[in-house]
Amino acid sequence: MVDSPQVPVSVVTPVHNGAQYLAECIESVLGQTHQNWEYVIVDNCSQDDSVEIARRYAVKDARIRVQTNQEFLRAIPNHNRALRQISPESKYCKVVFADDWMFPECLEKMLAIAQQHSSIGIVSAYSLDGQRILWAGLPYPSTVVSGRDLCRKLFLEDLRVLGSATAMLYRADLVRNRDPFYCESGLHGDTETHVALLGNCDFGFVHQVLTFTRARQQSLSAISTELNTHIAGNLHTLATCGARFLTAAELQACLKKEVAEYYRFLGKSIFMGKNKEFWNYHERKLNEEGFAFSRTRLWQAVLETLWEGLLNPKYSIDRLLARRRIVGTR
Repeated sequence: MVDSPQVPVSVVTPVHNGAQYLAECIESVLGQTHQNWEYVIVDNCSQDDSVEIARRYAVKDARIRVQTNQEFLRAIPNHNRALRQISPESKYCKVVFADDWMFPECLEKMLAIAQQHSSIGIVSAYSLDGQRILWAGLPYPSTVVSGRDLCRKLFLEDLRVLGSATAMLYRADLVRNRDPFYCESGLHGDTETHVALLGNCDFGFVHQVLTFTRARQQSLSAISTELNTHIAGNLHTLATCGARFLTAAELQACLKKEVAEYYRFLGKSIFMGKNKEFWNYHERKLNEEGFAFSRTRLWQAVLETLWEGLLNPKYSIDRLLARRRIVGTR
């Protein structure tokens, strides 16, 4: 594959207390086979050595810029501030979180797909999360998919290929024309943004592992997994964006299915010793989406879980344990 050195790319890393892995992240940008990039690191009032590490690299390479926030921002607003720093000359934009990194061909391979079709607004690829491969689902060798078709498959077939921001490359004009870029109402504003954008552009996919995602204790992804904010995020995205891609009948059927799945999850969670924070979060999220939290439905789900356990106790225990392991990957 021949790289296109003339294509300028902005890479951004928002960071807060990320000193443990930041150098590894920066080195992955420096090691890209595509070298026509600028790199903006935005520090969100870190109390560790993040700023010092970033500045050491910036002294050595003029393509690296370090910005520091004067006030602490919540995670998603800080991500949006970082994206506001991209160069007006950049044609594409790549986010890499400070805990994560890119394989050397990441930019080259993603740009090759993006450059093939002007209709492509978002490019993604497989991501390595520990030893797991994420965002599989599109049949090989599909590399360009209608954005509308992809969103319909997301809602109707639960096709999960819209990964975290580290897994994505964006056309820069889409970033500039949407402010804030990521929705700031929850932890999964990136998915809502991706769906909103794909109503007007196509999706590119590279069938290769190009990024590495690391979950660490107290990180957003770890907190998200513990609470299973993903199930609330899925419901919110469907309720907010579903009407753009689905018929009225399809949307109602999907909402009914999603809420039923939500209560099945909550019914099983009764047996997992979840704390008050967990229950307050999910009660609030259901109420916010217009589905008033129902204790009757919750206890119906509990009884269904018990009945399932009586019919096949080993299978049910295995499923509960498996659910705890994979709940954050949806």
